[in-house]
Amino acid sequence: MQGNVKVNWLKIKLLSSYILPQLLLILVMLVMVILLSVTSPFFFTWDNLRNIFDHSSLYIILALGMTFVISSGGIDLSVGAVAALSGVCMAAAMQGGAGAGISILGGLIVGGLMGAANGTIISFLKINPFIVTLGVMSLSRGLALIITGGIPIYGFPRAFTWWGSGHIGPFNPPMLLAALLTLLAAVVLNMSRFGYYTLSLGGNEEALRRSGVSIHFYRILVYILCGVAAALGGLIVTARLNTAEPLAGWMLEMDSIAAVVLGGTSMKGGRGSIAGTVIACLLLGMLRNGLVVLSIPSYYQQLVIGIIILVAVIFAEVRSRKGLAGTNIKGGSTSQ
Repeated sequence: MQGNVKVNWLKIKLLSSYILPQLLLILVMLVMVILLSVTSPFFFTWDNLRNIFDHSSLYIILALGMTFVISSGGIDLSVGAVAALSGVCMAAAMQGGAGAGISILGGLIVGGLMGAANGTIISFLKINPFIVTLGVMSLSRGLALIITGGIPIYGFPRAFTWWGSGHIGPFNPPMLLAALLTLLAAVVLNMSRFGYYTLSLGGNEEALRRSGVSIHFYRILVYILCGVAAALGGLIVTARLNTAEPLAGWMLEMDSIAAVVLGGTSMKGGRGSIAGTVIACLLLGMLRNGLVVLSIPSYYQQLVIGIIILVAVIFAEVRSRKGLAGTNIKGGSTSQ
């Protein structure tokens, strides 16, 4: 009887630790909405809210891929550079006479290949993901500069720019694409074998290996997924600007990491939250929009995001240590 009580208490504690970050984010978002609505009459209007959702959709798509990577115990610093390279490849293909559809497909393949390079080197050579993805980031930037010669490519057909500035009723394509990918990612991470193996890679890789699962295959697949998400981000950025720049996507990886950590995904792996990631992206998008509405210089955004990353990581680490300490005191186990 006492053992059942301990098990139930542990389950409640784990559930609360999973939901708490999301509840805090929602609370902060509500407070921010109230403050900004009082401060500016233009904030709580449909045009401005649609602008927030539209710009947040880019970060949601990138952060969804990053959620899988961090949940598996890795990290990807090449996201912004891969987005730029993919966008440049799409632009170069269209400049060479290819259609918009073929060009987009080619850009997505490029993103997937860069992700596969990340995953292969990390998995087979056992090199730290930070170092590998940092190298691939530099490689991707270099390739983008070589392809363009340092000169932006611009002037694309409507079939391509529609992905960044088109409309489907009151919504923009990036918003609907982000919503669709959010639902798909939630199902995959929480209800599929791939999602279970992804979390197991971060939580207990050795147990996964002993059960006969090919950890190399699934780790590479996780990074391919992140690379494709980065390529989709490159599509949106390039289509919005109607210009492919080799230096586009600067610091997008930091925004993605900030959203994932802020949303409750563990930096050590083994736990991920798609809902938390999306809420965090909307919160950061609202913060950026609020700074603009209040006429605060844009370079303060990076300062604020950096502070948010530090606070989120510190908070998550302290909470994790307290949870482990509490479990050990009660004589429980952290493994399931």
